[in-house]
Amino acid sequence: MIRRVPRGTLLAATLALLATTALAQQQQEAPAQAPAPAATPAPAPAPAPAPAPAPAPVAAAPAAAPAAAALPPGSPLIGRPDNNPAAAKLAPVPAPPLATAENKLPLDKLKAPKGFNIEVYASGMPNARSMALDEKGTVFVGSRLQDKVYAITNRDGKRQVHVLVSGLYRPNGVAYKNGTLYIAELSQISKIDNVEDQIDKSPKPVVIYNDLPKDEAHGWKFLAIGPDNKLYFEVGQPGNNVLHDANHGQLRRINLDGTGAEKIAFGIRNTVGFDWNPKNHELYFTDNGRDWMSEDLPNDELNRITKLGEDFGAPYCYQGNVADPEFGWGHSCSEFVPPVALMGPHAAALGMRFYTGTMFPSEYRDQIFVARHGSWNRTKKFGGDIALVKLNKDGSVKSVEPFITGFLQPDNNYVGRPVDVMNMPDGSMLISDDWNGAVWRVTYGPNKKVAGR
Repeated sequence: MIRRVPRGTLLAATLALLATTALAQQQQEAPAQAPAPAATPAPAPAPAPAPAPAPAPVAAAPAAAPAAAALPPGSPLIGRPDNNPAAAKLAPVPAPPLATAENKLPLDKLKAPKGFNIEVYASGMPNARSMALDEKGTVFVGSRLQDKVYAITNRDGKRQVHVLVSGLYRPNGVAYKNGTLYIAELSQISKIDNVEDQIDKSPKPVVIYNDLPKDEAHGWKFLAIGPDNKLYFEVGQPGNNVLHDANHGQLRRINLDGTGAEKIAFGIRNTVGFDWNPKNHELYFTDNGRDWMSEDLPNDELNRITKLGEDFGAPYCYQGNVADPEFGWGHSCSEFVPPVALMGPHAAALGMRFYTGTMFPSEYRDQIFVARHGSWNRTKKFGGDIALVKLNKDGSVKSVEPFITGFLQPDNNYVGRPVDVMNMPDGSMLISDDWNGAVWRVTYGPNKKVAGR
């Protein structure tokens, strides 16, 4: 049973440590309409004694329009404006089915600020998504479209990619703690104990929590362990813009053994990235705005939880000040918690981390890096970069600016799509890229492999 934390409940001292589109499904063609039966000819009228004036011709009935293609539940194309040529051209951008060969990776297209360098950390992992790190430096990488979780080992200076486990369903989220890897699939969370000893043994994960809906729309999970030693994950809105029920549109947490489930935040459409401020342990999370309102509205959000039970507005209000045209009636945006920053229109802001390393210059310390996967339902695409979110001392946002660019090229096409970011012990930062099936490494200082500028 899930216990709902009452709204307005302040974070207790022990929890001050806070302690926290669908897989683009292909359209399914509607069955072809059966041809209409031929009309039965009317009998010839009996001849009249005198010819009558010919009746005015009757306009032929218009031909029936072909049946619209049926869209599967949760399809991102639901809600696309009808009879709009510009909107008709917009659809999710499918990633290449295979990982890009290392010698074909677009390293020369990526741009970093002066002094920063980008190199290939690992490749050959189709649909590389969320990342987690263990004490030995092994990087675990989840996947949304593949059935695999990968492990990148770094032993004796040699890096190698392994398929840790396969046969999973949308294992997007991964988190690690004290020898155990936790994996979030579409409708369950499982664990692999002593994972370092099983990297080449194809271990079978043990399910610890399965009280989750099975909606494809926004059903993939991000997973992280909070300062309170609990597992955090989202349950997204089950469609582009829908009135979700009591089991959707929320952030939950559970104990590491799967017990003690709580709903801790509401009004969330689809967050696929969150992290805790290292100074006060408040949880910040990205959230993707709805599609098909307009090309420029709404913006994606960066939100901050200051007390348990807060509601962030979806689907009634987006970006803190835009009432939804369908569901906003009878509501005011003032009822909900506004975002601390707007991340751009349809930017697909996903993974985010506070930078806690010391390799980068001091002005980056305790600031936020956000992977913006990039838009698809916008004529001029936006995002496709790593954004730097600078904070004020009180945790509010000072600015949002591009940091690593080039994944989205000037010709409006992607050469990569960043998903997650992660700090490494040496102060470098990793970036996962599901378009290329690769992980990039960002460093500061002298480096032979420098990104183009």
